Amino acid sequence: MEYRNKLKGTKKIVIKVGTSTLSHPNGKLNLMRIERLVRIMADLNNDGKQVILVSSGAIATGAAKMGITRKPDDKIKKQALAAIGQAELIRIYDKFFEEYNKTCAQILLTKDGIINSIRRRNAMNTINELLNMGIVPVINENDTVSTHEIEFGDNDTLSAAVATLVNADLLIILSDIDGMYTADPRKNHSATLIHEVITFDEMIEGCVSGTGSVFGTGGMSSKILAAKHCMEHEVEMVIANGEDPAVIFDVLNGDNIGTLFVSKHAGVTSVKYG
Repeated sequence: MEYRNKLKGTKKIVIKVGTSTLSHPNGKLNLMRIERLVRIMADLNNDGKQVILVSSGAIATGAAKMGITRKPDDKIKKQALAAIGQAELIRIYDKFFEEYNKTCAQILLTKDGIINSIRRRNAMNTINELLNMGIVPVINENDTVSTHEIEFGDNDTLSAAVATLVNADLLIILSDIDGMYTADPRKNHSATLIHEVITFDEMIEGCVSGTGSVFGTGGMSSKILAAKHCMEHEVEMVIANGEDPAVIFDVLNGDNIGTLFVSKHAGVTSVKYG
């Protein structure tokens, strides 16, 4: 619990929520869950913490609005749905944050906004200034204009890039499973939850699974890459089940929830299994 206790002092937190967590199995938004997530983030903000939300869901929201039940294969159609959905998604976030007397701000990024030194500095300065103003940045990839050369490809990678960009203390990835297991628990009932990861070995590298929803882009493999990035840049990362967003409070309370990826500065070389 030594490393978990350190999470109690986190001040700057990035929370990533995926499409499967934001939506019902039929692809439509789970408004009750989104409202609860916003309420929790507003409460954290009231407690003096700086909170950034990296939110997926633009394509799924656009598809639901247009009555489309499957993610299209055509990139142009996906970009069009992202344009429709992003406007709707930020409207919903803005409405819920306003109910708790909070203001959110939309930021759409592509990879060149992180790699290019001038754009990187501008993005960092903008996000930090919003945080200083008490505003919650809501970040997504700019799917409407992104191409293969400048896209992150998934919001796990984007959230890790954002967390390191602003020197966050912690990245919490809310997923549709409890954390990282020794095998896919949906296929292997003997799979064991891994509570802490401090170094990667071949077994850890093999703990990957496919995308969790018909509209999602990430899986466990993208979360592992995100964890590696965070660990190398001294940012703690936790994967937890986002079915009840209140799990965020449990993580920040130091409870043994989900999988904690301990950053390199901890100086320990062990993996703790459940």
